[in-house]
Amino acid sequence: MAKTLKIDVFTDVVCPWCLIGSTRLDKAVATLPHGIDVIIENHPFYLDPTTPVEGVVVADMLRAKYGRDPKEIWARAEAEAEKSGIPLDLSQQPRMFPTAKAHTLTRLARPYGTQHTLANAIAEAYFLDHRNINDDNVLADLAEAHGFDKGEAMDAISDPKELAITEELATQAAAQGIRGVPFFVFNGKYALSGAQPEEVFLQAIEHTLTEDEADA
Repeated sequence: MAKTLKIDVFTDVVCPWCLIGSTRLDKAVATLPHGIDVIIENHPFYLDPTTPVEGVVVADMLRAKYGRDPKEIWARAEAEAEKSGIPLDLSQQPRMFPTAKAHTLTRLARPYGTQHTLANAIAEAYFLDHRNINDDNVLADLAEAHGFDKGEAMDAISDPKELAITEELATQAAAQGIRGVPFFVFNGKYALSGAQPEEVFLQAIEHTLTEDEADA
């Protein structure tokens, strides 16, 4: 009988540590033996819910917030990304954009079974291809490659009701005590915060499965 592993993933597609953490999670999952049914569900979280439609200049935001050269802040994330084979150069994506539309498409991709891969594709489009992931055409093209009809995707990201649902879910995540992302929950029992090394993800998975087996 197959074991079930449900992983709830809270990320924001404009968070570089989320890209790193999601990549490491996927690499850890890929090493699991056969007989484990892994279900990954992505949930919305807003890194900055006040980001205007036109976006903000990341370097200016970081200088104002931390009083440091942005390159010093970026260097750590870039070094960690390199360890996981991600060619991350944060200076190449100057703006941070709102992510409500991206999260809405990710949420609605669940019936297609492409939710997690779409979330990853949007993050990669933003960080690695330096695209505007608040642009309707950019998002619709990405969604079309992950099960959506392009018109359906366009309708979803312009639907106030769907955007409101996403907003409520992001608000609930913050209300539940999630203060930073990436954040991972294994079988509703164990939480892991941050872009941990792959071996830490594996330890969390093994611990979860072992305890589930003991409880059975």
